[in-house]
Amino acid sequence: MIVIAEEPRAWAADKRWSDTYLPELKRICGQYLIGAAPDREDAERNTDLIVLTLAAVRIGCRVRRHSYLKRYGREFTIRANRPSGAKSELTKIIEGWGDYFLYAFANADETHLAAWSLCDLRVFRLWFNRFMFSNDGAMPGESQPNNDGSSTFRAFRLDELPTDFVLAAGGPEAGEGAT
Repeated sequence: MIVIAEEPRAWAADKRWSDTYLPELKRICGQYLIGAAPDREDAERNTDLIVLTLAAVRIGCRVRRHSYLKRYGREFTIRANRPSGAKSELTKIIEGWGDYFLYAFANADETHLAAWSLCDLRVFRLWFNRFMFSNDGAMPGESQPNNDGSSTFRAFRLDELPTDFVLAAGGPEAGEGAT
């Protein structure tokens, strides 16, 4: 789970907060990444549900506070740089880590998700690399410092990415600026 701060206590508090959404995040992933098995699988192999992969499927998750939904619901951010020199999430993604990214916003009382987007990181990597190739190495997205100085992020607008980047989106407040 991606969290906001690097300082151990702040990281732990952010992780505890974001982990409260794990059951909902898992439900969303299951709904879109697990399918009904073909009839033959059911009849011959005792299989009702199937995940079509032979390897681990890695899903990065980020939950943002509700106050960001209205203003930033049509974009997502990825940590791009850490003054400590630790690898950032963007570096890991570009290196090929992660298959999907579930980006969400909490509801106003922070009990559930208000809006979310399940995204294909393979589509993102291809788009990112093509953008840099076509723009003399310039990175896409807008650089934004974290308020606590622990890192910088890159903000990406969903409408600038290929349409197949977002596999699914929803939530009760998805119409309020989210996908």
